[in-house]
Amino acid sequence: MMAGGLALHQIQKFTAPPNNTPQVAENRPREQASFPPSPHQVKTIEEFRKVHAQYIKLGLDRVPRHAGDLLSACALSDWGSMDYAHSIFLTLDDPGTFDFNTMIRAHVKDNDPEAALLLFKEMQERSVRPDSFTFPFALKACAQLSAIEEGMQIHGHVTKLGFECDVFVQNSLINVYGKCGEIKLCCRVFGQMGSDRTVASWSAILAAHTRMGLWNECLKLFAMMMTEGLKADESSMVSALSSCAHLGTYDLGRSIHCSLLRNITGLNLIVQTSLIDTYLKCGSLEKGMAIFDRMPEKNKWTYSAVISGLAMHGDGEKALQVFSNMLKEGIEPDEVIYVGVLSACSHAGLLEDGLQCFDRMKLEHRIVPNVQHYGCMVDLMSRAGELNEAYELIRSMPMGPTDVAWRCLLNACKVHGNLELAECASKNLMQLDAHNAGDHIILSNMYAKAQRWDDAARIRVEMVDRGVLQVPGYSRVEVKGRMHTFVSHDKSHPQSDEVYEMLYQMEWQLRFEGYTPDTSQVHSQKLAIAFALVNTSYWTPIRIVTNLRMSKECHTYTALIAKIFEREIIVRDHNRFHCFRQGACSCGGYW
Repeated sequence: MMAGGLALHQIQKFTAPPNNTPQVAENRPREQASFPPSPHQVKTIEEFRKVHAQYIKLGLDRVPRHAGDLLSACALSDWGSMDYAHSIFLTLDDPGTFDFNTMIRAHVKDNDPEAALLLFKEMQERSVRPDSFTFPFALKACAQLSAIEEGMQIHGHVTKLGFECDVFVQNSLINVYGKCGEIKLCCRVFGQMGSDRTVASWSAILAAHTRMGLWNECLKLFAMMMTEGLKADESSMVSALSSCAHLGTYDLGRSIHCSLLRNITGLNLIVQTSLIDTYLKCGSLEKGMAIFDRMPEKNKWTYSAVISGLAMHGDGEKALQVFSNMLKEGIEPDEVIYVGVLSACSHAGLLEDGLQCFDRMKLEHRIVPNVQHYGCMVDLMSRAGELNEAYELIRSMPMGPTDVAWRCLLNACKVHGNLELAECASKNLMQLDAHNAGDHIILSNMYAKAQRWDDAARIRVEMVDRGVLQVPGYSRVEVKGRMHTFVSHDKSHPQSDEVYEMLYQMEWQLRFEGYTPDTSQVHSQKLAIAFALVNTSYWTPIRIVTNLRMSKECHTYTALIAKIFEREIIVRDHNRFHCFRQGACSCGGYW
C-alpha cells in the first residue's frame, strides 16, 4: 500500500479500458503489476535485498519518500546492515534532513559515534538544515565519546537555530555535559529549563550527579523532584539508590524500594541489582540476599554486586559459593568480579582459596591481573601473616610496586609487629611520593611501642615539615531519614548537650563493667552512637558510616556498648562492615 495513496492494482482498477479493449497489463511480469511490500515488514537482510531489487525495478528507489523507507529499514532494524545502508545513502542524489538523521541515529545505535559526527559535519557542509531530531542523536554521539568540545559546538548550533527551548534537545545537552563531567554546564542547562523539565530531565541531572560522585546533591535533587509532584521513573530511582548505597542511607533506600513496589509492576534487572547493592552497602545483608535469591534472572553485574557486598560483610565462604554458582550458570567472570572474589578471601582470611582464585583468574579465565588484584593479594597474604611472601609479590608486580600495595603491607606490619619490614614499606612509600598521614602515624606508633622515642619524634617532625595533614575522621548516622555527621570533639550539633550527656552515661556503664575507656579522644564514632541512643527506639539497629579504618579501641568500645545497651550496631568503616551483637562482632576480630 502506498503511504497516503492507493495500491497500484487499485489504480489500475479505476483506469481499466472497456471489456472490448485488449488487457495488456495481464502480460506484464507479476512483480510489476503489484506494489512491493514495505521494507519495514521484512524480517531478514535476504528478504530486504529482494524488496530493494523490486523498488529499483519499479524506479521507486529514486523517489525520496521510498528511498527514505529503504534507508531507515536497513539502517535501524535489528537485522540491518550499516554497510548496506551506507551504499543506499550514497545513491541518494540530494539526501535531506530525514536521511542524515537516519544515518546519524544508526551510527549511534551501532556504537560508531565518530561516523555519526562526521555525518553531522557533512550536513553542515551541504547546508542541510538540522531539526529537533538531529541534535539529540548528534549529542548522544558526543556523550559516547566524552567529546566536550564537539558537544559545546553543537550547543552553539542549537542556540543559533532556535532549538534552545526544545525539551528533547535540552535533555540531550544535560546528558552530554553530565557524561563529560561538566556538572556546572549541566546544571545551567537544567536551571534554564524551568517549568519545562520532564521526568527525563530529572533523570539526566540525577545521573550526572551520581556519575560525579555527588551523592548528597543527587539525593537533594531527588527530594526536589518529589516535591514538584513528578513521578520518578526507574532510571531516577536507580540514581537515588546508588547515592543511598554510597552514603549508607538505609531508611531512604528502603523508602525508595517501597515506592518502586507501589508504582512499578515487575522490577527490571537493573533496578533489582541496584536494590541489592543498596541494601548490602547499607548493612542489611538479609534484605539484599533475599532479593538476590528471588531473582529469576541474574547477570554478571548482579553477581558482582552480591560478591562485593558479601566481601564487605566478611562472609568470604558465601561469596565463593555465589561465585561458583555464577560459573555453573555459564556467566564469564571479568576483572571487577575477581576483585570482589579476592577481596572476600582477604576479609575472611581464606588464604588458600585466594591463591587458587588468583591462579584460576590468570590460567583459566585469561584475565591479566591489574593493580587492584595485586592489592587484594598483598592484603590477603599480609593479613594472614605471610609478610615475606607479600613483600616478594609486591616486588614482582609487572606494573611496578604501588603505594596501595606498600600501604597494605605497612598496615599488616603494625598488626603483626614487624618493625623492620614496616620501615621498608614506609621508605618505599616515601620514594613513590605517597605522603599519607596515616602511614607516618603507623610507623611513629610502632617506634613508640618499641621505645624508640627519637625515631617516633623524628617521624612526627617530618610530617610537619612536609605539610602532611591527617585526614579528619567523621562518622555519619541515619536517624528518621536524615543523615547526621560528627567529627572528633564535635559540639556543633543542636543536640550536643544531650549527646555528651549520653556519652558520659556510656563511659560510666563501661567502667561499671570493668573497662576503662580512652577519654583523651572523643572519637566521632562514639558521638554518632550516643546520638543514635538518644534519638532511636531500643529495638532499632544503629547504622554508622565512618571514613577511617576502625581502631582497636573503638572496636572494643562499640562491642561493649552493643552488649550493655542491648542494641545491634552496624558500622561501615573504610574497608568493611562490623556488625556488633551481644558484645561480639561479625568480623571475629579479623579486620
